[in-house]
Amino acid sequence: MTASISLATNTTNLTSENVVRSAGIASIAVLTSRISGLMREVVLARQFGAGEAYDAFLLGFRIPNLTRDLFAEGALSSAFVPTFTHYLSTRSKREAAELSNLVATAIIVIVGLMCLLGMIFSPEIVDLLAANWRQTAPGKFELAVRLTRIMFPFLLLVALAAQAMGMLNACNQFGVPALSSTAFNIGSLAIGLTLGFWAGPHLGITAIEGMAFGVVIGGMLQLAWQLPSLWRHGFSFRPALDLSHPGMRQILSLMGPAILGNAAVQVNVAVNTWFATGIFDPVRGYDGSVSWLAYAFRFMQLPLGLFGVAIGTATLPAITRSLSSNDMEEFRRTLSRSLGLVFLLTVPSSVGLAVLGRSIIGAIYERGRFDSYDTQQTAIALSCYAVGLAGYAALKVLTPAFYAMKDARTPMIISFLSIAINYAAASILIHRLGLGHAGLALSTSAVALFGFIVLFSLLRKRVGGIYGRALLASFAKITLAAAVMGAAVFLSSWGVRTLLGDAWYTNMADLVVSIPFGLAVFYATSRSLKIDELELATNALVGPVLRRFGRRMLN
Repeated sequence: MTASISLATNTTNLTSENVVRSAGIASIAVLTSRISGLMREVVLARQFGAGEAYDAFLLGFRIPNLTRDLFAEGALSSAFVPTFTHYLSTRSKREAAELSNLVATAIIVIVGLMCLLGMIFSPEIVDLLAANWRQTAPGKFELAVRLTRIMFPFLLLVALAAQAMGMLNACNQFGVPALSSTAFNIGSLAIGLTLGFWAGPHLGITAIEGMAFGVVIGGMLQLAWQLPSLWRHGFSFRPALDLSHPGMRQILSLMGPAILGNAAVQVNVAVNTWFATGIFDPVRGYDGSVSWLAYAFRFMQLPLGLFGVAIGTATLPAITRSLSSNDMEEFRRTLSRSLGLVFLLTVPSSVGLAVLGRSIIGAIYERGRFDSYDTQQTAIALSCYAVGLAGYAALKVLTPAFYAMKDARTPMIISFLSIAINYAAASILIHRLGLGHAGLALSTSAVALFGFIVLFSLLRKRVGGIYGRALLASFAKITLAAAVMGAAVFLSSWGVRTLLGDAWYTNMADLVVSIPFGLAVFYATSRSLKIDELELATNALVGPVLRRFGRRMLN
């Protein structure tokens, strides 16, 4: 009996270590993707600033993105990955390939039709999200409609790319799919600049329209990047349509509540967009708020993708296999380790973004048409978004866990409750407290924290505990270490600014000094507090790099 328990514990620990290792590989790839995405935003910021053209571009890009999050990377991924992983674990590869072909064909038919309808009804959609622009900025409204029509086909391409990513993750390959966003960022920027600034005058398109065409072609590259890896795993596309197939029925049964749940999330995004387009800034009028929020959230996406998405992506196939083998102890421990790792990495990131936000935004964006006022307003939004980073990242782990248990209704119900919370919080923070775009960022954080607390409580009851006391103890230690780090970084930043003043290089000097100093303080404090997840995180993030470096040295 003792030997059996020991064997089960060793197997569970091995599974957790595999998840952490996979998360580390995915994190490195996601880091590359986020850095390339940030550089794309830097170029766009310097070319277009935070004015009318970029506001219209962001709205036009956001509309297919709303549908993508709702259908492609939201409901589809949540329903497809557990089902496909179960097929790979319990059935033949031929049956798994048949299921993937059925799903891909359905995507082409259904999402293709959605793209066509979206292009036809773009004026009505833009009017729904930005009704204020029709009265306050007519030219801006028409531009947003044109850009929306150009970019709507991006939805179909990214839906197919999301399916390819899920298949590769189910095959325990995380680096290539995580790097697919890098292909999009680099491709969309290079092609957009070429079309907008070089070929645009000859083709009769504006610079911002060239960037919109670049988004579509970048979506093609995001899909094409993953195809060779799929072929190496033995998967190739053959058209087939059978909605009565058992696997398809299971995916559709999960997708119904998942679509409704993700629809609630997109309602929040739409409501926030509506609020943002109506915010009046004393300096910029009705321009700026949409762009400031988008620029700030770009920085949120770095730790969110690097830690939350990467860990969630690596966790989902592992916990699905645990459920397939009916090993609930492995399920609980893997989920607990993943959440602990999320807290260790996101809580100090939140503090760092809040304290160093001005220097980060200024060093990267403050050039060309992006001035010091834009830096200040974007930094305010970033500090408010940072409040909810840990909750946002933890949801990337918790929500798929419910789908792995074939329960899509619970996340759906929580998502619908979040609509009321988001609207109430945004209304109070913007209109009654007068916080403007900062209030909108805070309402987003409030929704993320609410969703995490409720889902964690429900899942803990459902599975008989997720090592909650150990998690709470780790969270308390991590918060203390992050607070010590925050104080140290604040003093460091104050010293740099006092010494250098408002010179053009002050922001970069602050980051060069304060970030390594903050990391060192956090690491030392975490070691002294004996935070268990520290060694796991170090192995996950540093291990793959050291192993590759070691192999190269040996070669």
